Amino acid sequence: MTRVAAHAPATEARLPEGDDKQRAVEAMFDRIAPRYDRLNRIISLGQDRRWRRHTVAALRLAPGATVLDLGCGTGDLCDVVAAAGYFATGVDFSAGMLAAAHTRAPLARADALALPVPDASADGVVSGFALRNFVDLDRFFRECARVLRPGGRLATLETAEPAGPVLRAGHHIWFGRVVPFLGATLANDAEAYEYLPRSTAYLPPPGDLLALVEAAGFASVERRTFTAGAVQLITGTRR
Repeated sequence: MTRVAAHAPATEARLPEGDDKQRAVEAMFDRIAPRYDRLNRIISLGQDRRWRRHTVAALRLAPGATVLDLGCGTGDLCDVVAAAGYFATGVDFSAGMLAAAHTRAPLARADALALPVPDASADGVVSGFALRNFVDLDRFFRECARVLRPGGRLATLETAEPAGPVLRAGHHIWFGRVVPFLGATLANDAEAYEYLPRSTAYLPPPGDLLALVEAAGFASVERRTFTAGAVQLITGTRR
């Protein structure tokens, strides 16, 4: 089973892995849940709503389809799923996030790597900025494939790094310096908002990420980027 290793610079504290990562991530999201939505709007400059609409549009499912939102947080993406005419169910392992949720969609506290969902029972799976918080991406994508019916769709939204040097430098300043400052100032949690930019080190390069999705049982795997390459959308169809 493939695990994605963290590659933090030697001058920084190492990122947690395995069970330590799961405990740290759960505790962090429990802690920041009450201010999470507000900070998302500010950090993304209001673009997060547009990214979620693109994610749900990429499903291309029939009205009434059942869609799981894995790592649903407070339910923003669930609401977009429901607005598109699908039946959304949110799953998250952070009790704090679920307690702060505002969606009317049904929610369940569970590990996205071991879903309490029957095989081939969902039409779609989405996730929003959750990939880097899972302990094992290979296992995550295989679990998505397990719960999806043949022909079902996967759409996962995540951060990325712009290709051009100028845009990449600006992205590093915003994500690596401004975001932690905003987190410390507005959420009174410098530790969490220092971790979030650093956690991109958990993500493999785009080609390797697409290969993981394909190996898990998906065809027509594609990658799109938004906002000058700062965000990526990975989609695929269950074979």
